[in-house]
Amino acid sequence: MIRAAPIEALQRRIEGLLAHRTHANARFFHAEAERVARLCHRMAERFAAGGRLVAIGHGAAARSDVRHVAVEFVHPVIVGKRALPAIGLTSDGGPLTAQVDTIADAGDIVIGFGADGQPEVSAAIALARSRGCLTIAFASLGAEWEITPPGDDPFVRQELAETCYHVLWELVHVFFEHRGLLEGRSDAPVHDAGASSFLYPFLAQDEHDLEAVVGDVRQSVLLKADEIATLREQTITEGCATLLDAAAMMRGALDAGGTVLALGNGGSATDAMDIVADLRNPPHGWPARRALDLTEDSAIITAIANDIGVEAIFARQIIAYGQAGDVVLALSTSGNSLSLIAALKEARRRGLMSVAMVGYDGGRVAAEGLADHLVVSRSEHIPRIQEAQASALHVLRELVELVEPTVA
Repeated sequence: MIRAAPIEALQRRIEGLLAHRTHANARFFHAEAERVARLCHRMAERFAAGGRLVAIGHGAAARSDVRHVAVEFVHPVIVGKRALPAIGLTSDGGPLTAQVDTIADAGDIVIGFGADGQPEVSAAIALARSRGCLTIAFASLGAEWEITPPGDDPFVRQELAETCYHVLWELVHVFFEHRGLLEGRSDAPVHDAGASSFLYPFLAQDEHDLEAVVGDVRQSVLLKADEIATLREQTITEGCATLLDAAAMMRGALDAGGTVLALGNGGSATDAMDIVADLRNPPHGWPARRALDLTEDSAIITAIANDIGVEAIFARQIIAYGQAGDVVLALSTSGNSLSLIAALKEARRRGLMSVAMVGYDGGRVAAEGLADHLVVSRSEHIPRIQEAQASALHVLRELVELVEPTVA
């Protein structure tokens, strides 16, 4: 196990990482809440007029954000909210400028991910902007709307960006309930907030009072920022010992030649992409580590789903790739995903070690003790769970380089 002296230092490090995130979160959203609220209105106008969201990005970490924002808009988890068209384009598909030139229309919204000044993303945004697209970026990339997280820690900047695009996705729907505020509104019927009305307590206002709605959306942005700060603190504080033990186990496995096999569904799949990117192509001069993203190959996933069943999409890959000494890293907001449960059971049968991050009360993963190390984000709000898990994953990644490895 980890020696006593390093544990104390590492606990202080975790406390420092959490405090830094809490400060950055408050600073960012208090500075940007007004602009985020107004951007929600601008985006809603584009969607109402038939526009689409086109997410673009260059680099492994940016790829996970592109996929994440696209799945959130197309497959909303808020009950009763409409699916909004979103397309993800990454440099895997060729030059981003060529893809944007082919795909993006004047009425679309283009959102860019990448490092400050990244040439390929900047050029694609410039093209989109010249075409008449509404352009957004979370870095200095030449977009009309740049909402740039503070600091130079790429992990923290990415976490803040994720919360921000989740908030954009959640609150853009507010303006659909106030159709009189949308210049480009379509003739499609308007639905009330339904089961999601608890998110929008101000919908009874006069739909033509734009400033009043923007003010309430701004307040909602701040409330959501406070919500993630609280959940992040619970996740990392309550999970501190687990994160330390999991990191030591992973470090020992990796040092011995093992591989991390990461998996999840939907937004959790993009978190699996991200942790694999952070392991294989790490920041801060850390060494590259062996990792596989079991969500990556659509041919494998769809073949297994079609021929065997959706529940087997990850377990089958563990059978193919898993070796004793490997680590399965499983991500779920509910803890009840059947494909994830099957994967964890298969991993245990084959002698693989496991780490799981889940939401709610831990679901079946917790109740059945399916993971060797379990971190629970105690919330029922899926966007906030994913954001807290992103922070826990980044903390775990850093700890892998700092801990005394556990010898299997």
